[in-house]
Amino acid sequence: MEDQAYCQSALAVTLLVLVSQLQRDRVPVSHVQQILATWGTRAVGGPPTTLQEKRSGNFDGTGIKPIPCHSHNDYERNMPLYDALNTGCISVEADIWLQDGQLLIGHEKNSIDPARTLKSLYLDPLVSILSDRNPDLDLNDGTDHSGSVKGVFSTDASTALVLLVDIKSESVDSLPVLMDQLSPLRDQGLLTHFDGSQTIQGPLTVVGTGNTNFDTIYNEKDRTIFFDAPLDNDWSEDSPASKAYNKDNSYYASVSFDKSIGKPNFLGDLSDEQIKKVKDQIQGAHDRRLKVRYYDTPGGFGKESIQERLWKEGVDVLNRDDLKAAKEFLDKQEERL
Repeated sequence: MEDQAYCQSALAVTLLVLVSQLQRDRVPVSHVQQILATWGTRAVGGPPTTLQEKRSGNFDGTGIKPIPCHSHNDYERNMPLYDALNTGCISVEADIWLQDGQLLIGHEKNSIDPARTLKSLYLDPLVSILSDRNPDLDLNDGTDHSGSVKGVFSTDASTALVLLVDIKSESVDSLPVLMDQLSPLRDQGLLTHFDGSQTIQGPLTVVGTGNTNFDTIYNEKDRTIFFDAPLDNDWSEDSPASKAYNKDNSYYASVSFDKSIGKPNFLGDLSDEQIKKVKDQIQGAHDRRLKVRYYDTPGGFGKESIQERLWKEGVDVLNRDDLKAAKEFLDKQEERL
């Protein structure tokens, strides 16, 4: 009994010490709080990352070269947005659900957290980064600075970052909320937009996919969201797809590689028929001046040969989960030029 009482007392003391330490160090309880609390500081249990260091000194993208990589399911990374920027990715993806008037981030509805919003994880940080990149401009002075705002990468200020927003909830309810949240960025001149006669490039291009309704985007007179057109289309002249989608209403043309092209053979190669289909899809989208993106590409054996094939045929961005591997692959392609 005495031993048991002693153990209980020791455990109680240990818990009190731990709680006291957590309060003193302000260690966040949830993973999301940890991410938000350590931006610009030291990550719990380890040294700060490059971008955490840079963010604390007003991140300006110094020395980071943009690469044609799309950060798939970016919100699942340790540092949403920042991991992608640190690699140089020019495109990031955020899945959103409308709940209680807020756009919450998550792939599945049961994974969403009120602390993880599109605004807190993406829009607010991007405004902060762009403000740091443009110290001579007052982005809150009510002036439309379209055409004069530098992008996030100092090595190529003209490169726009693409924010691919995958609407998971009903578009009829979600899209107006998204447009409303983007409105201040549009007023500041931060967004690529179509003014009714031409597309004006901004440092941030927002593209809607998933349940995003094309007609709603198309009917916007001052368009701040562009569409992710279906790549698996008949792109021949006068076809419905060729008439509907163009650079003024769409940005990407995307499709599941697995569903549209199919699986490679046991050697990891594509058949002549599959290669022709890839060529036709890419050419059709490029004729409409759209950027091509394949997702659900093969993994494991043959992955790199498929990437090389897509790159050779002219795909515009590589859709990847492993950003380090994507950068290594793209660097290798550049060395071959």
